[in-house]
Order: sequence, then structure tokens, then C-alpha cells
Amino acid sequence: MAVTLYVCTTCRAESDPPDGPRAGARLHATLAETLAGEGVRVEPVECLSVCKRPCTVAVSSPGRWTYVYGDLDPASAPAILRDGLSRYTAAPDGLVPWRERPEAFRKGVIARIPPFSA
Repeated sequence: MAVTLYVCTTCRAESDPPDGPRAGARLHATLAETLAGEGVRVEPVECLSVCKRPCTVAVSSPGRWTYVYGDLDPASAPAILRDGLSRYTAAPDGLVPWRERPEAFRKGVIARIPPFSA
């Protein structure tokens, strides 16, 4: 099952220096490295329009629900996302029962988008 993780690279943490790399860009670099070879395509995007809840990602797969998550910490997000993505991949329609989601996914969910139907 092809799963894509879109990572907002323009997300800025309050502690980010004005001229340094943004938290979203750091998160993308870390995830691209840590999730390599795990069947997840990690794609950078310039903006997911959730600027008040950085860092933000979207999880998507053909014929399955898409989720947008925010408030991720670049340092702890790789382990959380690895866990959440494995549960998402195992669910036939992408709908992971609430209690089975990592806590950061329960608290950080911004949107749930139904599968595209032609």
C-alpha cells in the first residue's frame, strides 16, 4: 500500500531563528532519513495552511482517508509518526480507531478527509 506523508517545510516554531532552517524543514529532513525504506513516500510541501499549529503533516493513500496532524515536535515526531503510520497502513480504509492512535495523533488531528471518489 502506497502511503504518502506530506510535510510542511515552511512551518516555523517560535524558537526558530529568523534566518535559520525552519522547524518544518528540519522535520522533513529527519523524516526523509528515518522513514527511508519503510514504504512511506515523504514529500515536502511549502504550506499546509495550518500555521498556528506547527509542525504539520498530512497522511494520505489512494482510496483511504487522509489525515492532517499538527503540533508535532521535530525531535519526537519520527517515532510517533512511525507508530501512527504503521497503524494507518494496517487499517483497510485508513481509519484507525481513536484509542489505537498515538496520543499525539489524537490531540494533534486537524482534519480527516474522505477518500476521493471518481
